[in-house]
Amino acid sequence: MSLSLAAAIPRTTGRWVCSLSATRQRLFHSAATTRAAAATSQHLQPKQDYSQYGKTFDKILIANRGEIACRVIRTAKKMGIKTVAIHSDADVNSLHVQLADEAVNVGPAPTSQSYLNMPNILKAIKDTGAQAVHPGYGFLSENAAFVKALDEVGVTFIGPSEDAMAAMGDKIQSKIIAKESKVNIIPGFNGVVRDVDHALEISREIGYPVMLKASAGGGGKGMRIAWNDDEVKEGFKIAKTESMASFGDDRLLIEKFIDNPRHIEIQIISDKHGNTLYLPERECSIQRRNQKVIEEAPSTHIDEATRKAMGEQAVMLAKHVKYSSAGTVEFLVDSARNFYFLEMNTRLQVEHPITEYITGMDLVEQMIRVAANQKLVPKQEDIKINGWAIESRVYAEDPEKYLPSIGRLSKYIEPRSTKGQNEVRCDSGIVEGSEISIYYDPMICKLCTHGATREEAIENMKRALDSYVIKGVTHNIPLLREVVSHDRFGSGKYSTKFLAEEYPTGFKGHSPNATSLSQLASMTGLMHAKRELRNWAWGKGREALLKEDLQGKAPNSWELFIGVQGVDEKVPVKVHRTGRATNGEDEFEIQTPGLAPFTTSAHWPLESPLITNKFDNGEEVTLQYLDTLPLGFRVQHLGTKFDITINNPAQHALSKFMPIKEKASTTNMILSPMPGSVVSVDVKVGDVVAEGTAVATIEAMKMANVLRSVRAGTVKSVKVKAGDSVAGDELLIEFEEEVKEPKTEKK
Repeated sequence: MSLSLAAAIPRTTGRWVCSLSATRQRLFHSAATTRAAAATSQHLQPKQDYSQYGKTFDKILIANRGEIACRVIRTAKKMGIKTVAIHSDADVNSLHVQLADEAVNVGPAPTSQSYLNMPNILKAIKDTGAQAVHPGYGFLSENAAFVKALDEVGVTFIGPSEDAMAAMGDKIQSKIIAKESKVNIIPGFNGVVRDVDHALEISREIGYPVMLKASAGGGGKGMRIAWNDDEVKEGFKIAKTESMASFGDDRLLIEKFIDNPRHIEIQIISDKHGNTLYLPERECSIQRRNQKVIEEAPSTHIDEATRKAMGEQAVMLAKHVKYSSAGTVEFLVDSARNFYFLEMNTRLQVEHPITEYITGMDLVEQMIRVAANQKLVPKQEDIKINGWAIESRVYAEDPEKYLPSIGRLSKYIEPRSTKGQNEVRCDSGIVEGSEISIYYDPMICKLCTHGATREEAIENMKRALDSYVIKGVTHNIPLLREVVSHDRFGSGKYSTKFLAEEYPTGFKGHSPNATSLSQLASMTGLMHAKRELRNWAWGKGREALLKEDLQGKAPNSWELFIGVQGVDEKVPVKVHRTGRATNGEDEFEIQTPGLAPFTTSAHWPLESPLITNKFDNGEEVTLQYLDTLPLGFRVQHLGTKFDITINNPAQHALSKFMPIKEKASTTNMILSPMPGSVVSVDVKVGDVVAEGTAVATIEAMKMANVLRSVRAGTVKSVKVKAGDSVAGDELLIEFEEEVKEPKTEKK
């Protein structure tokens, strides 16, 4: 068996010759040209030896989309297996479609009509002759009925058996089985919650706080924490809605919510011959809305004895249900390292790359080999921890309110390894020009870094986030960059409450300290000087500029006042061009408060999105140039976007007389925070509501978002109804100008 390093799962940069569907051919070549090109390519390529992987499959279909489909395709190609992609109408141009050898359209954009459409997917399997199906994660990956349907037509499911999936995929049943397997469990109700009254009864019996969660799913969908009766009533409604939208099943369970826990999981891999391995743990405690944001492996909280105990319990559970394939047993762990079974995910996890980084094992390869009835070769004692790995989930979303963003990626540049050590890995399913749509999960990429130590992995992540260029949609890189730089994250002493505790009113972006402000001001001052020099020399040529230099006519010095968005006082910066550096760039001396004067020749090609400078203290800072503004730039610094104004002394003197334009008030309106569909409208014209009253629910990307009144008032008009599709910032509900406080009964 080959324990393939994560480096052996490369991001594809070459051109793939695909067998294209009729819809796609209009975008590439004619069918005849494509067949000819494929034949020529096959003839020219030397025959590769895939014997190291053993006998597996000739062709597999990937019943998924986006980055995980691309991820599976790359390993399949490495193993010499042909691949079939499925896609919706909306995904016809997607990267996973281009990477596969064949592609089949399985329906319109809504997931229920395409990626969850079992009849269409089964037809695609039959038409293409695929011998096996890899489900990725989400969609049908934990649907036992799908596994049964494949079994009935003699197609192999690259995952667990129908029985094992049915047993462990249902959270109610899995808790019963975990208890039978002598696995530590959380106190709760091991049955189906009938209705809201039943939910209240159970919650009061268990004792608050409680967790309401979808029985059939995971990924944070259909989960709500309730601290009192009112929150149970509201959470029950929202959790059922999300559960049905995400999994087609609205059953809920309720269990005790363990306050201040850490979310730590054990990856297992089992074959069909009774062999099961547990791999080192992953920490997944940085979460928003119960969805993971940043993961790391291993965990700073787990010692060797706890790791062994958690791993052995995970193995016992897997063997109890005769599990085969990759799976993950999730635990909640308290401050004393007591751990409790949370759930088992009977599929490949989103965060599997960090386990691959520290073990050198290609988990997709192992899943394929196990599905082909091969035995696991490594033994438990062969599994070692190599360094540290971190994953940041890059989402198209507002990092303050966690609301999804849609749009086209007008500029997209992924970070790359700079050390030649494969220390950066981007698992994505998009390219520049790709569309982030309303229909699917807003994940852009799983950005992973590796280092010999945790500190090195963190520094590699900072560098990668700083050089990750995304334009066209709002993204959460500002939050990711701030978290990995946070002292509490650096210490490793955090819990699932990290984001709520550190940003109780929502993440507002990086607030520059004295050092980062000085660095930002000096680098934007340098950019201004470089641009002025370029504009001055435009049309004259470099030689003319050198001649003007000798005559003292070229600009050499700039006295600037740098205004940074969110900072009251402008920062004085002096830039002086001192000559030419050995690298051929102009050399500048920069003076700014908070930093010792320094000389730099920072490289910034014409309109390049990145400029990097190494300061005298050895710190290397990368700035992203996003846009030009009338008096400055829009840049991204330490993940956060800043509008920069650059004034000369005369402009600075006059700027204090400029009036500040006030923002228009929207307190009389409820606007849709994003494109989506209206699940419910909870008020009508004439209703008097209090501040914080739930007035409507909007669903987007399978997440339900409750909209609340920002003040007390009387409803003047309701512009939408349940089932309507709405755009971002569309007016939903309007209030009367006057404020009427709702009457309360005297006790």
